[in-house]
Amino acid sequence: MVLLAAAVCTKAGKAIVSRQFVEMTRTRIEGLLAAFPKLMNTGKQHTFVETESVRYVYQPMEKLYMVLITTKNSNILEDLETLRLFSRVIPEYCRALEENEISEHCFDLIFAFDEIVALGYRENVNLAQIRTFTEMDSHEEKVFRAVRETQEREAKAEMRRKAKELQQARRDAERQGKKAPGFGGFGSSAVSGGSTAAIITETIIETDKPKVAPAPARPSGPSKALKLGAKGKEVDNFVDKLKSEGETIMSSNLGKRTSEATKVHAPPINMESVHMKIEEKITLTCGRDGGLQNMELHGMIMLRISDDKFSRIRLHVENEDKKGVQLQTHPNVDKKLFTAESLIGLKNPEKSFPVNSDVGVLKWRLQTTEESFIPLTINCWPSESGNGCDVNIEYELQEDNLELNDVVITIPLPSGVGAPVIGEIDGEYRHDSRRNTLEWCLPVIDAKNKSGSLEFSIAGQPNDFFPVQVSFISKKNYCNIQVTKVTLVDGNSPVRFSTETTFLVDKYEIL
Repeated sequence: MVLLAAAVCTKAGKAIVSRQFVEMTRTRIEGLLAAFPKLMNTGKQHTFVETESVRYVYQPMEKLYMVLITTKNSNILEDLETLRLFSRVIPEYCRALEENEISEHCFDLIFAFDEIVALGYRENVNLAQIRTFTEMDSHEEKVFRAVRETQEREAKAEMRRKAKELQQARRDAERQGKKAPGFGGFGSSAVSGGSTAAIITETIIETDKPKVAPAPARPSGPSKALKLGAKGKEVDNFVDKLKSEGETIMSSNLGKRTSEATKVHAPPINMESVHMKIEEKITLTCGRDGGLQNMELHGMIMLRISDDKFSRIRLHVENEDKKGVQLQTHPNVDKKLFTAESLIGLKNPEKSFPVNSDVGVLKWRLQTTEESFIPLTINCWPSESGNGCDVNIEYELQEDNLELNDVVITIPLPSGVGAPVIGEIDGEYRHDSRRNTLEWCLPVIDAKNKSGSLEFSIAGQPNDFFPVQVSFISKKNYCNIQVTKVTLVDGNSPVRFSTETTFLVDKYEIL
């Protein structure tokens, strides 16, 4: 055997994670690792040290050591190459090279170590293959889960059937004026009496009612078939089922996906009998050297009436847009009235708007390549240095009337190079080692916080940091189109109304 063990240990020789590839006792491996720091000679630049029986090949990682224990007749050049691959695997699963982070992801590291070395010899794999192998879906696991869910459904159906039988027996006994039949207890004598049977029946029926759990927000977008590591959806469904059955689930503190992090649950608003929802979605593509390739914005006013007495109304629209949007009314709306007086009303004033349903009454569209129309400009400037790339990225809000909330700027990173070294930053950041992205998170961007910058360094080429993606949500719309007043058709008296405004990102990329 060539490679005996691979371990991550502290500078004092304490083992955090150790994987033995030969039969070796815990005392033996702990003794070897404890002796390792004492054998090191600080006056030399070697990254290996030998004893009478084994050779230690190691690499410092901040406050830790990545150590390979091999036999003395192994090829030192191959051992060094294997050591480099082990050292590149660790940042893939751990966000920081610290003891608690290594311990938290110990099983992930052990699975990855097993893909590198088998029976003491290195496998011919690279980092991308290791990531693919460790995330491979399991057909047996799917079958097991399907069988378990089937058994749970059958058990619940049998429980409901038994509950109905008990309830029917109690009703028949009460109708005939007899005592309800007894039911055997758990290792006790039979229980009789209508009141007891009622308690048992009601308890079973009550526990059978499913608890309604709020559905988690899902990011919209095209799905991809044959996607490796796509069992997260099944896990989410299983967790949701556990929550619906009253189980307490501890949420993980791992990094959340970008699209999920940007979902904002707006506080509930007081909806009046006349409620309007104004929604805009933007699709934008910019070049990395400047220049707007395409910008398209779609907006719509949705009307919802919950009281029949307010079904015959007119909406007073105030259009302060100066960008040249194209407006279009619903076919049933009086277009001449809207053009002349900016009023939205039905062609036949005697007719009414539908009640308790969302009706789109006005929509608009803006398509342009004018750079001054970009709401938020992103300038990403990677420059090569001796150790890789220094990346400077900055944002600037061009529309002062906008207030962007929960802004996330996602920068792709090259794989297998570890975490970036952050220099200066406005706001916060998250490093997703699985997806190889750096997420720059800004709670709010408005006229008081128009610009900011981020600097970081990492190994790679300038093309590795594109495309940059942006997501945000705003309660102020881009085009200044608002409903200022609602009046009844008969009498022209004002009507109380509520408005909900949302400005969302459909696609925002810097290529």
